[in-house]
Amino acid sequence: MASAEDDAGRADRAARAADAAVAAAREAAVRAEAESAAAEQAWAQMAERVAERLGAQAALPDPPADLSAEAEEKARRRLEKLLREREEMGPVNLRAEIEAEEIGRQIDTLLRERDELATAIAKLRGSIGHLNREGRERLANVFEQVEGNFQALFSRNFGGGRAHLALVGSDDPLLAGLEIYAQPPGKKLAALSLLSGGEQALTALSLIFAVFRCNPAPVCVLDEVDAPLDDANVDRFCGLLDDMVRETGTRFLVVTHHHLTMARMDRLYGVTMQERGVSRLLSVDLQQAGAIADGPRLAAE
Repeated sequence: MASAEDDAGRADRAARAADAAVAAAREAAVRAEAESAAAEQAWAQMAERVAERLGAQAALPDPPADLSAEAEEKARRRLEKLLREREEMGPVNLRAEIEAEEIGRQIDTLLRERDELATAIAKLRGSIGHLNREGRERLANVFEQVEGNFQALFSRNFGGGRAHLALVGSDDPLLAGLEIYAQPPGKKLAALSLLSGGEQALTALSLIFAVFRCNPAPVCVLDEVDAPLDDANVDRFCGLLDDMVRETGTRFLVVTHHHLTMARMDRLYGVTMQERGVSRLLSVDLQQAGAIADGPRLAAE
Protein backbone atom coordinates (compact mmCIF):
# COMPACT_ATOMS: atom_id res chain seq x y z
CA MET A 1 0.00 0.00 0.00
CA ALA A 2 2.76 2.42 0.91
CA SER A 3 4.62 1.53 -2.31
CA ALA A 4 1.58 2.39 -4.45
CA GLU A 5 1.24 5.76 -2.78
CA ASP A 6 4.89 6.53 -3.45
CA ASP A 7 4.49 5.63 -7.11
CA ALA A 8 1.38 7.78 -7.34
CA GLY A 9 3.23 10.72 -5.77
CA ARG A 10 6.10 10.39 -8.22
CA ALA A 11 3.70 10.20 -11.12
CA ASP A 12 1.90 13.27 -9.89
CA ARG A 13 5.14 15.21 -9.60
CA ALA A 14 6.20 14.06 -13.05
CA ALA A 15 2.86 15.20 -14.49
CA ARG A 16 3.21 18.62 -12.89
CA ALA A 17 6.77 18.91 -14.23
CA ALA A 18 5.57 17.94 -17.72
CA ASP A 19 2.81 20.52 -17.50
CA ALA A 20 5.35 23.18 -16.49
CA ALA A 21 7.62 22.17 -19.40
CA VAL A 22 4.72 22.33 -21.82
CA ALA A 23 3.78 25.78 -20.51
CA ALA A 24 7.40 26.97 -20.85
CA ALA A 25 7.60 25.61 -24.40
CA ARG A 26 4.38 27.39 -25.26
CA GLU A 27 5.74 30.64 -23.84
CA ALA A 28 9.00 30.18 -25.83
CA ALA A 29 7.03 29.51 -29.02
CA VAL A 30 4.94 32.64 -28.42
CA ARG A 31 8.07 34.72 -27.85
CA ALA A 32 9.69 33.26 -30.98
CA GLU A 33 6.62 34.07 -33.01
CA ALA A 34 6.63 37.62 -31.63
CA GLU A 35 10.32 38.03 -32.41
CA SER A 36 9.78 36.65 -35.91
CA ALA A 37 6.90 39.03 -36.50
CA ALA A 38 9.00 41.93 -35.21
CA ALA A 39 11.92 40.94 -37.48
CA GLU A 40 9.61 40.71 -40.48
CA GLN A 41 8.15 44.11 -39.67
CA ALA A 42 11.65 45.60 -39.29
CA TRP A 43 12.69 44.02 -42.60
CA ALA A 44 9.61 45.45 -44.30
CA GLN A 45 10.37 48.93 -42.93
CA MET A 46 13.98 48.67 -44.06
CA ALA A 47 12.87 47.52 -47.52
CA GLU A 48 10.57 50.53 -47.77
CA ARG A 49 13.43 52.92 -46.90
CA VAL A 50 15.71 51.25 -49.42
CA ALA A 51 13.00 51.46 -52.07
CA GLU A 52 12.51 55.15 -51.32
CA ARG A 53 16.24 55.85 -51.81
CA LEU A 54 16.92 53.60 -54.80
CA GLY A 55 13.60 53.95 -56.56
CA ALA A 56 10.64 51.73 -57.16
CA GLN A 57 12.54 49.57 -59.68
CA ALA A 58 15.29 48.64 -57.23
CA ALA A 59 15.65 44.89 -56.81
CA LEU A 60 15.31 44.01 -53.10
CA PRO A 61 16.72 40.77 -51.71
CA ASP A 62 14.51 38.21 -50.02
CA PRO A 63 14.39 38.21 -46.23
CA PRO A 64 17.16 36.06 -44.76
CA ALA A 65 16.15 32.55 -43.82
CA ASP A 66 18.76 32.25 -41.10
CA LEU A 67 18.07 34.55 -38.09
CA SER A 68 20.68 33.12 -35.80
CA ALA A 69 23.21 35.24 -33.93
CA GLU A 70 26.01 33.90 -36.13
CA ALA A 71 24.18 34.96 -39.32
CA GLU A 72 23.49 38.36 -37.77
CA GLU A 73 27.18 38.82 -36.93
CA LYS A 74 28.17 37.79 -40.46
CA ALA A 75 25.69 40.25 -41.95
CA ARG A 76 26.97 43.00 -39.65
CA ARG A 77 30.58 42.40 -40.76
CA ARG A 78 29.53 42.51 -44.42
CA LEU A 79 27.65 45.75 -43.79
CA GLU A 80 30.74 47.30 -42.19
CA LYS A 81 32.85 46.21 -45.15
CA LEU A 82 30.41 47.75 -47.62
CA LEU A 83 30.32 50.98 -45.60
CA ARG A 84 34.14 51.19 -45.70
CA GLU A 85 34.16 50.62 -49.44
CA ARG A 86 31.56 53.34 -49.89
CA GLU A 87 33.63 55.77 -47.84
CA GLU A 88 36.71 54.97 -49.93
CA MET A 89 34.75 55.71 -53.10
CA GLY A 90 34.20 59.27 -51.90
CA PRO A 91 31.14 61.47 -52.08
CA VAL A 92 28.55 61.01 -54.79
CA ASN A 93 28.89 63.45 -57.72
CA LEU A 94 25.36 64.63 -58.42
CA ARG A 95 26.52 66.25 -61.71
CA ALA A 96 28.05 63.05 -63.02
CA GLU A 97 25.23 62.43 -65.49
CA ILE A 98 25.33 66.01 -66.81
CA GLU A 99 29.11 65.91 -67.08
CA ALA A 100 28.92 62.58 -68.89
CA GLU A 101 26.55 64.11 -71.45
CA GLU A 102 28.88 67.09 -71.94
CA ILE A 103 31.88 64.82 -72.38
CA GLY A 104 29.88 62.72 -74.83
CA ARG A 105 29.13 65.81 -76.91
CA GLN A 106 32.78 66.80 -76.82
CA ILE A 107 33.78 63.32 -77.97
CA ASP A 108 31.30 63.54 -80.86
CA THR A 109 32.73 66.94 -81.83
CA LEU A 110 36.30 65.64 -81.71
CA LEU A 111 35.39 62.60 -83.80
CA ARG A 112 33.70 64.82 -86.38
CA GLU A 113 36.72 67.14 -86.49
CA ARG A 114 39.04 64.14 -86.80
CA ASP A 115 37.06 62.90 -89.81
CA GLU A 116 37.18 66.39 -91.36
CA LEU A 117 40.95 66.57 -90.80
CA ALA A 118 41.43 63.12 -92.31
CA THR A 119 39.46 64.22 -95.37
CA ALA A 120 41.46 67.47 -95.63
CA ILE A 121 44.75 65.57 -95.29
CA ALA A 122 43.72 63.18 -98.05
CA LYS A 123 42.81 66.10 -100.33
CA LEU A 124 46.06 67.88 -99.45
CA ARG A 125 48.12 64.79 -100.24
CA GLY A 126 46.33 64.48 -103.54
CA SER A 127 47.07 68.13 -104.33
CA ILE A 128 50.72 67.69 -103.32
CA GLY A 129 50.99 64.65 -105.59
CA HIS A 130 49.47 66.62 -108.48
CA LEU A 131 51.81 69.57 -107.87
CA ASN A 132 54.82 67.25 -107.67
CA ARG A 133 53.92 65.62 -110.98
CA GLU A 134 53.41 68.99 -112.64
CA GLY A 135 56.61 70.30 -111.06
CA ARG A 136 58.62 67.35 -112.40
CA GLU A 137 57.23 67.89 -115.88
CA ARG A 138 57.96 71.63 -115.84
CA LEU A 139 61.41 71.13 -114.33
CA ALA A 140 62.29 68.56 -116.99
CA ASN A 141 61.21 70.91 -119.79
CA VAL A 142 63.01 73.93 -118.33
CA PHE A 143 66.10 71.84 -117.57
CA GLU A 144 66.36 70.80 -121.22
CA GLN A 145 66.05 74.43 -122.37
CA VAL A 146 68.58 75.69 -119.81
CA GLU A 147 71.08 72.96 -120.68
CA GLY A 148 70.81 73.74 -124.40
CA ASN A 149 71.33 77.46 -123.79
CA PHE A 150 74.17 76.72 -121.36
CA GLN A 151 76.04 74.58 -123.86
CA ALA A 152 75.69 77.23 -126.59
CA LEU A 153 76.71 80.13 -124.34
CA PHE A 154 79.64 78.21 -122.86
CA SER A 155 81.07 77.48 -126.30
CA ARG A 156 80.55 81.14 -127.28
CA ASN A 157 82.22 82.56 -124.17
CA PHE A 158 85.19 80.19 -124.26
CA GLY A 159 85.57 80.14 -128.05
CA GLY A 160 84.97 76.39 -128.04
CA GLY A 161 84.89 73.57 -125.53
CA ARG A 162 81.79 71.90 -124.17
CA ALA A 163 79.75 71.76 -120.98
CA HIS A 164 76.61 70.12 -119.64
CA LEU A 165 74.39 69.99 -116.56
CA ALA A 166 73.54 66.85 -114.59
CA LEU A 167 71.01 66.06 -111.85
CA VAL A 168 72.72 64.02 -109.13
CA GLY A 169 71.84 62.49 -105.79
CA SER A 170 68.31 61.29 -106.57
CA ASP A 171 66.16 59.97 -109.39
CA ASP A 172 63.48 62.49 -108.43
CA PRO A 173 64.23 65.83 -110.15
CA LEU A 174 62.62 67.70 -107.24
CA LEU A 175 65.09 66.15 -104.77
CA ALA A 176 68.19 65.91 -106.95
CA GLY A 177 71.14 68.28 -106.84
CA LEU A 178 72.72 70.09 -109.79
CA GLU A 179 76.27 69.42 -110.95
CA ILE A 180 78.04 71.51 -113.62
CA TYR A 181 80.61 69.84 -115.85
CA ALA A 182 82.75 71.99 -118.13
CA GLN A 183 85.62 71.42 -120.57
CA PRO A 184 87.31 74.62 -121.72
CA PRO A 185 89.37 74.34 -124.92
CA GLY A 186 92.52 72.34 -124.35
CA LYS A 187 91.45 70.92 -120.98
CA LYS A 188 89.74 67.80 -119.67
CA LEU A 189 86.11 67.61 -118.69
CA ALA A 190 85.83 68.41 -114.97
CA ALA A 191 83.40 69.64 -112.35
CA LEU A 192 83.03 73.38 -111.84
CA SER A 193 84.95 73.30 -108.54
CA LEU A 194 88.10 72.08 -110.33
CA LEU A 195 88.29 75.04 -112.74
CA SER A 196 90.26 78.22 -112.18
CA GLY A 197 88.65 81.35 -110.77
CA GLY A 198 88.20 83.04 -114.15
CA GLU A 199 86.87 79.87 -115.74
CA GLN A 200 84.44 79.40 -112.87
CA ALA A 201 83.19 82.99 -113.25
CA LEU A 202 82.73 82.68 -117.02
CA THR A 203 81.01 79.30 -116.64
CA ALA A 204 78.70 80.70 -113.96
CA LEU A 205 77.85 83.65 -116.24
CA SER A 206 77.01 81.20 -119.00
CA LEU A 207 74.63 79.35 -116.67
CA ILE A 208 73.05 82.57 -115.37
CA PHE A 209 72.36 83.88 -118.87
CA ALA A 210 71.14 80.42 -119.94
CA VAL A 211 68.48 80.59 -117.23
CA PHE A 212 67.83 84.24 -118.07
CA ARG A 213 67.11 83.35 -121.69
CA CYS A 214 64.29 81.03 -120.61
CA ASN A 215 62.53 83.71 -118.56
CA PRO A 216 64.07 87.16 -119.08
CA ALA A 217 63.29 90.05 -116.73
CA PRO A 218 62.95 93.75 -117.61
CA VAL A 219 65.94 94.68 -115.41
CA CYS A 220 69.03 92.72 -114.38
CA VAL A 221 71.72 93.85 -111.90
CA LEU A 222 75.24 92.39 -112.14
CA ASP A 223 77.60 93.21 -109.26
CA GLU A 224 81.27 93.04 -110.30
CA VAL A 225 80.88 89.78 -112.17
CA ASP A 226 83.84 90.74 -114.38
CA ALA A 227 86.29 91.11 -111.47
CA PRO A 228 88.03 87.70 -111.94
CA LEU A 229 88.10 87.96 -115.77
CA ASP A 230 91.03 89.00 -117.90
CA ASP A 231 90.72 91.58 -120.70
CA ALA A 232 89.87 89.03 -123.41
CA ASN A 233 87.13 87.43 -121.34
CA VAL A 234 85.80 90.87 -120.33
CA ASP A 235 85.43 91.67 -124.03
CA ARG A 236 83.52 88.39 -124.51
CA PHE A 237 81.35 89.20 -121.50
CA CYS A 238 80.46 92.62 -122.89
CA GLY A 239 79.64 91.07 -126.25
CA LEU A 240 77.34 88.62 -124.47
CA LEU A 241 75.58 91.54 -122.76
CA ASP A 242 75.03 93.20 -126.15
CA ASP A 243 73.50 90.00 -127.52
CA MET A 244 71.22 89.61 -124.47
CA VAL A 245 70.02 93.20 -124.84
CA ARG A 246 69.12 92.61 -128.48
CA GLU A 247 67.45 89.25 -127.77
CA THR A 248 65.49 90.05 -124.61
CA GLY A 249 65.28 93.87 -124.41
CA THR A 250 66.53 93.72 -120.82
CA ARG A 251 68.26 96.73 -119.31
CA PHE A 252 71.42 95.66 -117.48
CA LEU A 253 72.84 97.57 -114.50
CA VAL A 254 76.49 96.56 -114.12
CA VAL A 255 78.52 97.44 -111.05
CA THR A 256 82.16 97.34 -112.19
CA HIS A 257 85.62 98.82 -111.79
CA HIS A 258 86.96 97.48 -115.09
CA HIS A 259 87.69 100.16 -117.69
CA LEU A 260 86.85 97.89 -120.65
CA THR A 261 83.39 97.17 -119.24
CA MET A 262 82.75 100.84 -118.56
CA ALA A 263 83.83 101.69 -122.11
CA ARG A 264 81.20 99.32 -123.56
CA MET A 265 78.28 100.70 -121.51
CA ASP A 266 75.73 103.25 -122.78
CA ARG A 267 75.67 105.35 -119.60
CA LEU A 268 77.93 105.60 -116.58
CA TYR A 269 76.91 106.48 -113.03
CA GLY A 270 79.41 107.46 -110.39
CA VAL A 271 79.47 108.82 -106.86
CA THR A 272 81.78 111.74 -106.08
CA MET A 273 82.50 113.72 -102.92
CA GLN A 274 83.11 117.33 -103.87
CA GLU A 275 82.77 118.43 -100.25
CA ARG A 276 83.70 116.54 -97.13
CA GLY A 277 80.79 114.38 -96.03
CA VAL A 278 78.63 115.29 -99.08
CA SER A 279 78.18 112.67 -101.81
CA ARG A 280 76.89 113.42 -105.28
CA LEU A 281 75.69 111.10 -108.02
CA LEU A 282 76.90 111.86 -111.55
CA SER A 283 75.80 110.28 -114.80
CA VAL A 284 77.47 110.38 -118.20
CA ASP A 285 75.93 109.40 -121.52
CA LEU A 286 78.91 108.00 -123.43
CA GLN A 287 77.38 108.60 -126.85
CA GLN A 288 76.74 112.26 -126.13
CA ALA A 289 80.13 112.58 -124.46
CA GLY A 290 81.78 111.08 -127.56
CA ALA A 291 79.90 113.48 -129.82
CA ILE A 292 80.95 116.42 -127.70
CA ALA A 293 84.56 115.23 -127.64
CA ASP A 294 84.62 114.71 -131.42
CA GLY A 295 82.92 118.05 -132.22
CA PRO A 296 85.81 120.51 -131.66
CA ARG A 297 88.27 118.15 -133.30
CA LEU A 298 86.14 117.92 -136.42
CA ALA A 299 85.76 121.72 -136.48
CA ALA A 300 89.50 122.16 -136.14
CA GLU A 301 90.18 119.88 -139.05
